[in-house]
Amino acid sequence: MHLLYPQICFGCGTDQVEKAMPLCHKCIQDLPFTDFFSINENPVEKIFWGRADIQNAGALLFFTKDSLVQTLITALKYHHNKKVGILFGKLMGEAIAVEEKFKQIDLIIPIPISASKINSRGFNQSEVIAIGIQQIWHRPILNNVLIKRSWSNSQTKKNRKARLQQLPDLFYLQKPTSIEGKHILLVDDVLTSGATLEAAVASLMTGSPASVSIAVAAYTL
Repeated sequence: MHLLYPQICFGCGTDQVEKAMPLCHKCIQDLPFTDFFSINENPVEKIFWGRADIQNAGALLFFTKDSLVQTLITALKYHHNKKVGILFGKLMGEAIAVEEKFKQIDLIIPIPISASKINSRGFNQSEVIAIGIQQIWHRPILNNVLIKRSWSNSQTKKNRKARLQQLPDLFYLQKPTSIEGKHILLVDDVLTSGATLEAAVASLMTGSPASVSIAVAAYTL
């Protein structure tokens, strides 16, 4: 099977890559890690100052245009490559598991996507990342509590003002008692303006959780 369908590293193109891995060990080591999960008052946390009531926040990687990280994100979101999401999640799990400030987390909640995107993409990329985190850092994943409204549009090409106009209605919370008093880790793939996560935190707060923290795979420079 390897002769017919060789598994190639997204970074360097070598076929010396482990099964179900999108990158070889060297390319994983060369990824632009932020180390934000270990840094208090890091740039991700500062984005939400005065905007969202969060406990802690961090990102695994720096995201820049035409970079390997962009290639990986594209493969995950648009080419149905779940292996990328699992890798991101495992690396995030390794980074989070050693940090005392995240030990109180009770639940992982992936940012939901609309039903139309689920139908076209086949999966929620944030949920795949959450599954990768769970494989390393054993916390339950709670789906179908935070719901994205079906009419909401993609936030990718909107400026911050346009995104903020949709904030109050972007998500809604069902079964709010399931998160009452819980410490929650909210998981997403890429952080740009923070508007989507801000809206998600606002919706989660209506369920009276003990705290909400944020973990994203990539932080846009």
